[in-house]
Formats: sequence, structure tokens, C-alpha cells
Amino acid sequence: MLNKSFILSLLAVFAVAPAANAEVKLIAIGSLDGKISDRSQETSAPLENGVPGNLLGGIGSGLAYAGDNTFIAIPDRGPNAVSYNSAVSDTASYINRFQTIKLELKPNSRGSLLPFSLNPCLIDTTLLFSKEPLYYGTGEGLDLPSGVLALNKKNQNYFTGRSDNFISTQVSTYPNDARFDPEGVRVSNNGKDIFISDEYGPYIYQFNRRTGKRIRAFTLPSKFAVSNLSPVSDTEISGNTSGRVANKGMEGLAITPDGKTLFGILQSPLLQDGGTNGAYTRIVKIDIETGATQEYAYQLDNIGTAAKPKYPTVSEILAISDRQFLVDERDGKGLGDGSKAVFKKIYRIDLTNAPEVSNITGESNLASKAISKTLFLDVVAALTQNGIKEEDIPAKLEGLAFGEDVFINRVKKHTLFIANDNDFLGTLAPDTNHPTSVDNPNKFFVFAVDSTDLPGFVPQKFRGQDEDIRGED
Repeated sequence: MLNKSFILSLLAVFAVAPAANAEVKLIAIGSLDGKISDRSQETSAPLENGVPGNLLGGIGSGLAYAGDNTFIAIPDRGPNAVSYNSAVSDTASYINRFQTIKLELKPNSRGSLLPFSLNPCLIDTTLLFSKEPLYYGTGEGLDLPSGVLALNKKNQNYFTGRSDNFISTQVSTYPNDARFDPEGVRVSNNGKDIFISDEYGPYIYQFNRRTGKRIRAFTLPSKFAVSNLSPVSDTEISGNTSGRVANKGMEGLAITPDGKTLFGILQSPLLQDGGTNGAYTRIVKIDIETGATQEYAYQLDNIGTAAKPKYPTVSEILAISDRQFLVDERDGKGLGDGSKAVFKKIYRIDLTNAPEVSNITGESNLASKAISKTLFLDVVAALTQNGIKEEDIPAKLEGLAFGEDVFINRVKKHTLFIANDNDFLGTLAPDTNHPTSVDNPNKFFVFAVDSTDLPGFVPQKFRGQDEDIRGED
């Protein structure tokens, strides 16, 4: 007689649909230098780790289309890849921000390796702040000064990436903690606001796009919070049995084309669902008007062994329609890690008739509830087919966004932009695969998708902006 766990494992296996035969083609590659400054000169002073506070880096953590070749790109909590103080996980008082960039595709001449060229242009930098007072770390016992920022002023308290900027008497989802680790971003349909997901809380905040002021915090269910807080990630993980895994909170964010609903996805399963050894992470549906939530189970692909599971992490979710989405799963291998990229895949999912799992806890209980998924794009295979070596594929391909349609050989195609988080390391030291130092810019890879390979696609529309279709005739 088959036992229950075996049956559930079989159900989970069959939840993964066969790979799709999508004709998704690389059409352009662009980059922004990882050694230049952004447009916030008032934050240029060195951080605690000596890195300039306005270094243009990490902007592929989240990428959102804003209409008219304009995109919003967000760095995460700042340059913490430089070792200086393990008591705060090497985080610094980097002021959280978003970058406004232009990503315009221009047709190349016939015979070029790729049909389009892409020369990204930084337009503006916007700092993120709260009108209400925020809690900053004192620095006591950490060999650090206070986390309060000199740039703060009345009704303008900036969010930062420093991991000790929290109040220990509250759970991690307390909205007035100053620490903020942005990972996903989307633009409202009126073009006036942006929504950002975070790993520390996890939070989802709404900001005014023009000023950077927070105007709303969405309350997530208590199951996502941890109660024992620490500025050290490993300590925070070991001190909790439920809630998000430290530094693996609300990673991806989608907005439906009608602009009414957000979908956030956790980078890794909750601690009570297995943590980093768990196979099922959660998607959270949020009604923007009411704040009401629903949850769905997403199955990760196991790239380890049964004896030693090694599930990948989820970096992004992107809406195709109000029920269909792309999900980015990846390893941490490639350029920036000193290794070769292996697993970076984008899956297509459909939440129509998907089981709701808000009241279900535990890996085995989620197994039979996992939504089906279909392979949409093997990014490593696609890039290597275009002559890019595995060791030169960025380790952290995290941002996904649809852009404007283009014409290729008189056929209209949708565009999918993929951006990397370069960890604010503009130059990488020599490693096994690179005998000399190499540049590590903020990169953008653009793919063309035929409409037959993206059925049901509904582009997000922004008020007051007309569709602009470019390309070769």
C-alpha cells in the first residue's frame, strides 16, 4: 500500500508540465557602467565600508516598464559585497532609491550579430523616504555610529539597507523600521506611483513616483513575519521557527495589466514550509484597493539530490495577464560568483482554478496544492547559443519586464527585458575562469517573443501614453 508522502511527491512531480517550444530569441544586449555615479549627488559621501553612497549598482534587482521606453530599476539594500563588519552582515547606510532609465531599442544594420542595439541611459535617481519617523540602529556594541542619516530632516526620513535599523520589540513586518531591502518593483497604471517588495519584513510599500515618499504599507499575514530579530542573517534564521528566511523574503513583484492587483513571490519557502530546503514557496495575491490577500503554492525545481536538496531561488514574477505569469528561478552561479552559470530558467504559470493555501502549512501539505508550470525560457541555453560563455552570464539575473513591441522581418514581436544585479561590484577580481580582472556592469538582455508563444498576453497600459511600435520594416 502506497503511503501518503509518496503519493504527494508523485502529485508534485506531475504538477510540472513539459517544457514549451517557445521561440524566444535574443535580440539585444545593453549595459550601464558599474563604476559610475547615479544622479543623487547629495549621497556621494563614502558609506561605512568606504564605497561611494551614490554608486550606480545593483539596478537589476527589480525592473519595471513605465511606458515610452522608460523603465524603473531598483538596487537592493546597497553595496554589502565589501567585507567590513560582520555584526551587520556587511550592510551599510545606503539610502534606498530607484533609478529611471531609458531602454530604447534601435534596429541594427543587416548582417549584425543581433537585430537591435541597446544603449541604456540613466535619466534620474529618486530617494525613498517616510514622512513618519523611522527606527534606526544606535550602533552600540557593533563598532558603528548611529544609523540615523545626516540627510534626514523633518517629515523626510530615509530608508536604508543597514540591517540593524529595526526596533526589537516589534515583529519584522513593523512598517516603521528604517531597514529596507528592495527586490521587486512595478508602476501603477496612472504612472504616478510605484510598488516595491522587500526582503527584510517582508513588506510591500507604495511610493510616490515623483517625490519618493512612501504613501502606503500593505500588511501581509503574520505567518510571513519573524519575531526574533538580528542584524546578522544567520542568527536571525536560527532564532526563528516560522516566518520568512532572512534575506530571502518577498523577492518578486507583479502587477496585473488592469493595475488592480499585485502578486508577490517569496525567494524561498517560509521556515515553517521547509525554509531553504523546502520545495514550495508562496505567491501572495494582494488587492490594491482593499489590501485583502490570497496565497498559492509554487513548486521549485530541485537541482540537487534527494540526499542533499539544493533548490534554486525565485527572483521575479511578471504578469502576462490577470491570471498568467512568468516566474524567474535561478542559481547563484556565473559572473560575479567565480563560477559557471547552470540553472536560470523562466517558467510560465496559470493561477486559474489554482488552490488557495492561506490556511495550509508545511511542505507535505503544500505538495498536492502546487500550481502547474511550463518551461518558457532556458536563459543559460539561450545565451550560450549566442556565444556567451557560462562563466560570463551574470550570476544574479533578477529583473524581468515586458517592453514595447518591435517588428522583426515585418512581424510584430513582444519584448522581454532581463536585468542583472551586479552587487555594486563594477570590476571583478581574477578568478578560475578569468585570469585578469573583468568589468561587471549593470546588464540588460532583451528577447523577442512571438505572440503565438505568449497567448493571452495583455500589455500594461499607462494613462496618457500612446503605444509606440518601433523596428525594421
